[in-house]
Amino acid sequence: PVLLRDDEDTFKILIATDIHLGYLEKDPVRGNDTFVTLNEILDHAQNKEVDFILLGGDLFHENKPSRKTVHSCLESLRKYCMGDRPVQFEILSDQAVNFHYSKFPWVNYQDENLNISIPIFSIHGNHDDPTGADALCALDILSCAGLLNHFGRSTSVEKIDISPILLRKGRTKIALYGLGAIPDERLYRMFVNKQVTMLRPKEDEDSWFNLFVIHQNRSKHGATNYIPEQFLDDFINLVVWGHEHECKIAPSQNEQQRFYVSQPGSSVVTSLSPGEAVKKHIGLLHVKGKKMKMQKIALETVRTFHMEDIVLADHPDLFNPDNPKVTQAIQAFCMEKVELMLDKAERERLGNPRQPEKPLIRLRVDYTGGFEPFSVHRFSQKYVDRVANPKDIIHFFRHREQKEKDDSDLNFGKLVSRPASEGMTLRVEDLVKQYFQTAEKKVQLSLLTERGMGEAVQEFVDKEEKDAIEELVKFQLEKTQRFLKERRTDAEEEKIDEEVRKFRESRKKNTEEEDEEVREAMTRARAHRSEDTVLVAASSDEELMDTGMKGTGDSDDGLPATLSRGSGRARGRARGARGQNSTARGSSRRGRGSTSQETATSSRTYKPVSVPAKNMSVMDGRPSVCP
Repeated sequence: PVLLRDDEDTFKILIATDIHLGYLEKDPVRGNDTFVTLNEILDHAQNKEVDFILLGGDLFHENKPSRKTVHSCLESLRKYCMGDRPVQFEILSDQAVNFHYSKFPWVNYQDENLNISIPIFSIHGNHDDPTGADALCALDILSCAGLLNHFGRSTSVEKIDISPILLRKGRTKIALYGLGAIPDERLYRMFVNKQVTMLRPKEDEDSWFNLFVIHQNRSKHGATNYIPEQFLDDFINLVVWGHEHECKIAPSQNEQQRFYVSQPGSSVVTSLSPGEAVKKHIGLLHVKGKKMKMQKIALETVRTFHMEDIVLADHPDLFNPDNPKVTQAIQAFCMEKVELMLDKAERERLGNPRQPEKPLIRLRVDYTGGFEPFSVHRFSQKYVDRVANPKDIIHFFRHREQKEKDDSDLNFGKLVSRPASEGMTLRVEDLVKQYFQTAEKKVQLSLLTERGMGEAVQEFVDKEEKDAIEELVKFQLEKTQRFLKERRTDAEEEKIDEEVRKFRESRKKNTEEEDEEVREAMTRARAHRSEDTVLVAASSDEELMDTGMKGTGDSDDGLPATLSRGSGRARGRARGARGQNSTARGSSRRGRGSTSQETATSSRTYKPVSVPAKNMSVMDGRPSVCP
């Protein structure tokens, strides 16, 4: 990084990730934290007169954010990102390719109906990823409203081609690559199988500053549950890595491939862990030619967070587990530690009036060695008016007892340096797999696979797809039935069981086919939900007619929406090439493109999915009643 002066050749880009709008929005103390910090970030962008804002995913905390969260977000974006200040860079790439999932496939500041002063480019994260029958996410709402440019989206499980947005300001050219969140194991496998390709500009490919935004696990959470930096192409100049919440925004160089990695971290504390206690920053990136400079900007509205660890066994002079009053002594010691952290937080706040008044405090107590924990609830009552998280100030944990070292056995106890609740978040599919691995033989899966079931349960929990599990079971049952019919298996129970076992094992080995199965089942579940919604809307309309009331037209599915000025493909292509003609926005008159009347109707059709009333038989698919 070198010193760069602001001029007509220098890009100024504000970089942030993991804003998690709506996190704990119903909490009376912390409910507005994410909205206040978003306004601070956008205020920095406005005051620094940046060319654009680049977000690395998880703008929203919930996959289906509340009305309040969406409203607050729209309010902030409209306040800070709309205005008359001209945008000083142009887009050279085909925007119909860059934004091909959008109904308006061009960058928002080039839309003659909008007055954008600060464009925002964002990929989606794992919290706000596309779901549902139409594979929409919260960012698509902002994109459709013209307040944000959602890019880096890929739905294929067979091949990913990452096409860059090509930007030019003066003599500086940036190729902006983005890849929205994909399950880590799947993306890991696709990298290994050479199924991920980053496309490069044909002309002067070495003259571009290549900037890549990604939202995946960077630290290793399992054998394939992360993306190693070595997987990324070595022509990249800078990687902006989202998803990891610890702030490591200063670019660090990868020794093998020489590119730099910046990890901005989150702008809100969402877990009381050591990585979140690091001071929160956003970045102001200057790019001129192939040179860059990252300026750290400390966030002042983030609630301060202090944490400390205590190991009771390290204080034998203070605590004796055999002493009947040892619990009172531990409690007094913990109170002293909490008071010290509160004093430290208060000193920090004196120099920053924008910081929220009540801090976050976490004291982790290792009570290994025969000690007993005291009542956390009673302890927390003392700090209700002074701490933002009184219910979970204290966290008691014990290390697993370590066995003697044995060359033949791997000692898992020594691998666990902190409790699972603090170190890593357990995923739903891992819990499902763990359950079936330790379950008794009579409740083991014999037809379904743990992987498929885990994915279905995760969809049910995280994305509220209520039909996910049922559809997966039906889909795998139908597939097994077809397999047995093709093999013409004799109607003997032992032979059927053996064939089913073989079929299940072959599916477990072919992970790509199993991914496809899960995707197909989830699509059917979403289609089922869409049909239910239509039926409910239709029945509601009938009820309204029966009672003589008028329908209000709130239902999306009940009424066709008419677009007064639709835009066809020709307009999209024209937009893609338009950037070459003007540098500053508003300097030339834009053509309106063709206008047309369109009726928005669903382009997808789904086969109706019947819900079985009873258990299905493996042999013939007919209902069979269990005795």
